[in-house]
Amino acid sequence: MSNVVRIAVDAMGGDGSPKKVIDGIIHNHTLNKDNFFQIFGDEELIKPLIEKKLNPNFFKIVHTKNSVKSTDSPLEAAKKGKNTSMWLSIESVKKKESDIVISAGNTGALLVIAKLNLKMIESIDKPALSALWPNKKGMSVVLDLGANIECNSKNLTDFSIMGASLYKSLYPNENPKVALLNIGSEELKGNETIKETFQILSDKKLEFDFKGYIEGNELMNGEVNVIVSDGFTGNVALKTAEGTANFITQELKKTLGGNFIGKISSLLNFSNLSKFKKRLDPRLYNGAIFIGLDSPVVKSHGGTDYFGFSNSLNVCNRIVKGSLIEKIKNNI
Repeated sequence: MSNVVRIAVDAMGGDGSPKKVIDGIIHNHTLNKDNFFQIFGDEELIKPLIEKKLNPNFFKIVHTKNSVKSTDSPLEAAKKGKNTSMWLSIESVKKKESDIVISAGNTGALLVIAKLNLKMIESIDKPALSALWPNKKGMSVVLDLGANIECNSKNLTDFSIMGASLYKSLYPNENPKVALLNIGSEELKGNETIKETFQILSDKKLEFDFKGYIEGNELMNGEVNVIVSDGFTGNVALKTAEGTANFITQELKKTLGGNFIGKISSLLNFSNLSKFKKRLDPRLYNGAIFIGLDSPVVKSHGGTDYFGFSNSLNVCNRIVKGSLIEKIKNNI
C-alpha cells in the first residue's frame, strides 16, 4: 500500500458538485488504480453517486453537511468553523491522514483556510498559485497567478525555486528552464524588484537553468518551461491567454460552420481540427497548485466538468509521487 496516493477531496466545491467531483473520481479510477480518495461532504448526496460504481476499497466518505459557498468571502468561509468539507479535507492533510488535498471551491477561501491549517515551508514567506500552460514543445509551469499582488525580490526568487521544483516533480526527466516575465528581454528593463531578482538568480548557484527575462509574446514558444511573475501580472497574463484561446476556438468554429464551403473544409480537415481543439482544451490543464505550504494543495477550476476534475486528480498523483515538498525543501 506504500504506492497508494491518499487524496483528500472537498466534494462540495465548484459548479455541479458533488456530482461532477464524484464522476471525476470514478473516471480517474479507470485510468489510475494508485489513488485512494477521502471524500468530504454530504454523504446523503455522495453515496448514491458512487456506490456500485467504485470499489469501496478505494474510497471513504467523511460526512458533513456544511460547505463553503462560492459567494462566501475568505473571512466568512473561515468563520464557518472547522466542520465544512473544505476545512476538514485540508485538516486531513495537516493530520497526515491524506497526502494531498484538492477542491474546486472558492479560491480565496481555500488559500485562507489552507494557510490557517498548514505551516509555511521554512524560509518561504508567501505561498504562490501555480498552474500548467501548454507551449510549442510541451508544458510550462507559471506562477504566481494571483495569490500575491505585491512581491519583493525574495518572493520572486522563492517562486523561481518552487516553480522549478514543481516542474521537476511533474516532469522528472526534463530540466527546468526558468525565466522572469518582464516588459523586455534586456537587463535594464523592468522595475527594481524584477531587476533585483534577475541579479540574485544570475549570481546564485541553482538546481535549474536561469534564462533571464521572457516577454508576454514568448510565453508559448517553449524556450523556457517555468515562468515567474508577481500575482497581479501573472493573473492578467492567465486571463488574457484563456480569453485568447476561447476567442480562437469560437471564431474558428463559427467560420468553419458558417457556410457550405466552410463545412466542407472542416470535414476535410477534421483530424487536424480535432488535434487543435484538444490542444486548447482547458480541461487538460486543470489543476492549479498552492506551493510554499508544507503540504500540497490543489485548486481545480470551479467551472470544469468531470473530465477536467479527473485531470486535476492526475496532477495530485504526480505531485505526491514526484516528492514536490521534499524537492522544495532541498532546493530552498
